[in-house]
Amino acid sequence: MADLADSDEALMKRYAQGDVGAFDLLYRRHEMRVWRYLERHTGNRATADELMQEVWFAVARDAVRYVPSARFTTWLFTIAHHRMIDSVRTRRQESSLDPEALLADPRAGPLAAAISTDQGKALLRAVSQLPEEQRDAFLLQMEADLSVEEIAAITASSFETTKSRLRYARIKLRELLKEHA
Repeated sequence: MADLADSDEALMKRYAQGDVGAFDLLYRRHEMRVWRYLERHTGNRATADELMQEVWFAVARDAVRYVPSARFTTWLFTIAHHRMIDSVRTRRQESSLDPEALLADPRAGPLAAAISTDQGKALLRAVSQLPEEQRDAFLLQMEADLSVEEIAAITASSFETTKSRLRYARIKLRELLKEHA
């Protein structure tokens, strides 16, 4: 039986040995972060749902070949990144973020909810205006909580290039959000 304290890597090993509960726990731990990453990149919830299935099918299929040379999340988001890139290329559609992806806290009052929704929409618009490489690095860091090294590995970029992309993304976001304020 999978234990909540098990590392992701230990859960993958257990799943590869036939422990289905380990896969369920991995899925529950990471499903929303992966889905948000995919949805914010594709701008389409149905596409994100479809890609989510592809990502987790790939995790299940490749479990026996999984070697923990990096964190599980690095491997998982590499798969998600490749599926997302393939989807964008196949569909030849512009990536845009859905402003409804960030919703206000329902427990907040009407004014706070309106401000939060407005700020969320402004942030999503700003992120959608980033160049693709900067947006990708930024979303991998914010959604997947990955390090610069992990993002570099996923995007097949150097550490310095990835660091620069993140820096330029933050600068551009500050500029765009200043205009909103």
